[in-house]
Amino acid sequence: MKHYLSIVLFVVGLALSTAVWAQAVQTEAVDINTADAQTIAQVMKGVGPAKATAIVTYREENGPFASVYDLTKVRGIGAKTVEANLDVITID
Repeated sequence: MKHYLSIVLFVVGLALSTAVWAQAVQTEAVDINTADAQTIAQVMKGVGPAKATAIVTYREENGPFASVYDLTKVRGIGAKTVEANLDVITID
């Protein structure tokens, strides 16, 4: 029984550490002035391929974003989306 408990605790610990590692990888920052649409869609919450493509198209047509809040100029991207992603978007 003691051996079984040790195995269960090991598996739970492994699962938790994997979840923490996956979250760290998932929250890698993305530079909205240089990233491609696929990367933007993977990193930003609430932004799928269509919105990510709109971000890249807007950037190509209007130049680089001066602020992360300039994303609200892109159709379909509101302040709530920007605020939900402040921890993962950057501009350089």
